[in-house]
Amino acid sequence: MEIENYKTNISGYVKHGFEAVRHAFLANFTQGLEAGASFCVYLNNERIIDLIGGTKDKKQQQLWQTDTIVPVFSTTKAISSLVIALLVERGHLDYDQKIIDIWPEFGAHGKSVLTIAETLSHQAGLSGIRKEIKPEDWFNWDLICNILAKQEPFWPPATKSGYHPVTFGFLAGEIAKRADPDGRTLGTILREDICKPNNIDFFIGTPKSEHHRCADLHKPKQLAELGEINEPTKSSFFKPWSSPGRRGTEAWREFEFGGANGHGTAKALAILMGLALNGKIAGKTYLGEKVLAGLAQSRISGFDLVLPFKLDFAAGLMRNNNKFYGPEETTLGHSGWGGSCAFADRKNGIICAYIMNRQSHILLGDERPLRLIKALYECL
Repeated sequence: MEIENYKTNISGYVKHGFEAVRHAFLANFTQGLEAGASFCVYLNNERIIDLIGGTKDKKQQQLWQTDTIVPVFSTTKAISSLVIALLVERGHLDYDQKIIDIWPEFGAHGKSVLTIAETLSHQAGLSGIRKEIKPEDWFNWDLICNILAKQEPFWPPATKSGYHPVTFGFLAGEIAKRADPDGRTLGTILREDICKPNNIDFFIGTPKSEHHRCADLHKPKQLAELGEINEPTKSSFFKPWSSPGRRGTEAWREFEFGGANGHGTAKALAILMGLALNGKIAGKTYLGEKVLAGLAQSRISGFDLVLPFKLDFAAGLMRNNNKFYGPEETTLGHSGWGGSCAFADRKNGIICAYIMNRQSHILLGDERPLRLIKALYECL
């Protein structure tokens, strides 16, 4: 059945005093910027906004539901970083320990100097893979990790940041797997220790049983503006093997790409960001203040070698120097290809997530979440 006037089909909850956010959410649809989307905000542990709207399928005939999930691309990096923080809290890792302590083979070509935190903050010099591989090789975990361990970095490690679009997930994932006492994967730790006990609808490695809930993507028609195209940028984005492929959508959803293919709802993503806010979910403490300080600490700041931005990286999360996530520079967040984002503002007690299925070509600072976030802060 064809849905008419889907653009005004906005539903969900907005606390009194925050109606301007609903108006901003609706405006994104009426101006033709969205297909389907969701926006969720908690303030001091209270859910104040939880909106959905639009459609989930390519033909735009099926309404977006409260349980519709969508890939959030690089916003996944925020969640992977929080899993690493949990391993730090449990004493299985330390942000300042050398990565070769748990992954000795990784030290080739001067990479032995790298700490866990430096690796998570995109300083490894492994933004892409140098040698030619097949796009489907990305689905071979051990192969990719062995290549990264042996590869010569694109720049001297621990001197600059260069965004790692896909390889981040393998670096964080291999660190997690080697650090976990049971050798579990990062996605498994997330599911078993955080999401399942708290009924959080988010996956890194989405089981086939959940695929029917996934929204179809409307890909952007324009290429992203990447500034100067240097060797790290070429390797990250422009080689035939720069991203996973040739295995189909189902295989991509099911594999654990911890930097690129987390699937979930906005509500789930916001709840998970509570770990970066105060270390808690549903009143249970997962991260103490010492680990939170280590998670939030600026590890490197300056012009990135891969993305055309001045970035300030903490241990896997972005610090808010560009004010994409509200007015506070201490806010921690991350954005994903197409427009998704999530953040934790400790100063104001806010956790927030925006997801959608119409992808923009804007790498950071998409106008849709910026409009919503601006309206949110104006209501405070």
